Amino acid sequence: MNRLYSYSLDVTGMFVIMIVFFFISTSQLIGKTFSMHIPNSLQQLNTIFLSILIEAIPFVLIGVLIAGFVQIFVTEEFIRKWIPKNRYMAVLMSCVIGGLFPACECGIVPIVRRLASKGVPIHAAVGFLLTGPLINPIVIFSTYMAFGNDLRMAILRMGVGFIAALFISLAISYLYKSNQLKDTALNHTPPISKAARKKSFYQKLGEMMNHSIDEFFDMGKYLFIGAFIAAFVQTNVATSSLFVFGDGVIGSTIMMMILAFLLSLCSEADAFIGASFSHFFPSASVLAFLVYGPMLDLKNAIMLWGAFRARFVLVLSVIITLVVFLCIRIISLLGW
Repeated sequence: MNRLYSYSLDVTGMFVIMIVFFFISTSQLIGKTFSMHIPNSLQQLNTIFLSILIEAIPFVLIGVLIAGFVQIFVTEEFIRKWIPKNRYMAVLMSCVIGGLFPACECGIVPIVRRLASKGVPIHAAVGFLLTGPLINPIVIFSTYMAFGNDLRMAILRMGVGFIAALFISLAISYLYKSNQLKDTALNHTPPISKAARKKSFYQKLGEMMNHSIDEFFDMGKYLFIGAFIAAFVQTNVATSSLFVFGDGVIGSTIMMMILAFLLSLCSEADAFIGASFSHFFPSASVLAFLVYGPMLDLKNAIMLWGAFRARFVLVLSVIITLVVFLCIRIISLLGW
């Protein structure tokens, strides 16, 4: 079974590399010579696809390195001491730590998957998953800069995102008890043996790199698929088609959440795109774009689907959507 899994992983990796090579060669070789024969839509899809990958891969690499570190150097005993048994304290701690941890929504998924396999409760893992890409210092600073050094939008993004993450994580704590991991091999990650703990630092470092490489190829294929679908949507779906919901606060909020999901922007840069909509839509709708996107977007959802059970991902997506919409609706009614 392990050999079959390893073989399928190698085939998938080779297939992904062939796709990436095709797009790169199209843009650099064929595009320069025969650009007149290549449809503009294909060139645009190529550009968006590569830009998403270039933007996301560094964060995924950081994520898988951290995941490898967690697997080799962090013991189950340490995690049990670190996570409070009380669900409310566990959710609060995970959201606070996530808010202090600079991570992109792409790189956070392998970290959360590894933490869940190590025994972190699913509600605490969700809290870390939601706040890590949303309210970390880098994201808050970029939001502050994007809106013309306006601290109001940055504070609203941080506050609304943190409160929404708390409610979402608490809801998950009542609905699910197990870690909901999809891969049975990860679902039963063996504890670190005494012999493994006696290995030298360099031996552990080598094992960490091996785990990180496996993690990258395992999660990377979902990133590539998600990036391609996101690029295809941005190329072929007209933005104007989303205006069917109207230009009111509710309609524009729904539209901005849909845009945040489809565009799949990196949370460190999405504030600059969101700021470009501030002249056309209410501030509450723009805030929905900034809060919802880092929590759930197209490529992130596909990566979650690859790591966790499909039903759990679906329920989590619905809860995120409802909670964020309700939070934004309250903000708009309060006139903030």
